[in-house]
Amino acid sequence: MLTHPLDRPVWGSLTTRWAPFAQGEGPARRLLPDHGPFAAAADTSDASLAALSALVPAQGAIVLIEGEPPPPVPGSAVHQAEAIWQMACERLTEAPAPAFAWAALAEADALEMLALATLTRPGPFVERTHRLGDFIGVKVDGKLVAMAGERMKPAGFTEVSGVCTHPDHRGHGYAGGLSRIVAQRIFDRGETPFLHAFAHNTAATGLYETLGFSFRRLMQMRVLTRA
Repeated sequence: MLTHPLDRPVWGSLTTRWAPFAQGEGPARRLLPDHGPFAAAADTSDASLAALSALVPAQGAIVLIEGEPPPPVPGSAVHQAEAIWQMACERLTEAPAPAFAWAALAEADALEMLALATLTRPGPFVERTHRLGDFIGVKVDGKLVAMAGERMKPAGFTEVSGVCTHPDHRGHGYAGGLSRIVAQRIFDRGETPFLHAFAHNTAATGLYETLGFSFRRLMQMRVLTRA
């Protein structure tokens, strides 16, 4: 039985702090397409699944992340199905301050953020994903080469997301260092940081474990397109 806010992080976000960026009414919601593809229904009733079906675009897709495999959504097809590790952090491990300079990212950095995410593919990241939370990054010679930020925001929790480094600048500890900073800032607000990583991405899950994140539960991702 699903009772924890993180069991349904998309619905919990869309109905609270993501509400200004949501579309749809009643028993299903989705992020505005220029913010991201995430969607969810209130429950698995026929009415909720029908409302979710109405949010599947004629071109493009929606992404569901649930604690249990979602039932078939009428009029849609499963384009991709993946198992995802959900990890949460109760306390960060001890570590020295990062040995690199970093800065908060702003609207002026949006195009570079999108280009870096498009190149490295840390997860769904579109034109205005950066507006879902605070992002920080590393610049080398004025060019953005690494970043990390926030995405899902169910009550009491904030997701560390968008963690990526340009292939030419890996090996400097940017991903771990930036993720640690983002997580600490979440703690400083009185919230708990969590994140998602593909179950097969052992390099990512191993990195997050060194920061103090631990496996919470297996989640199910479904990418739905119009049938």
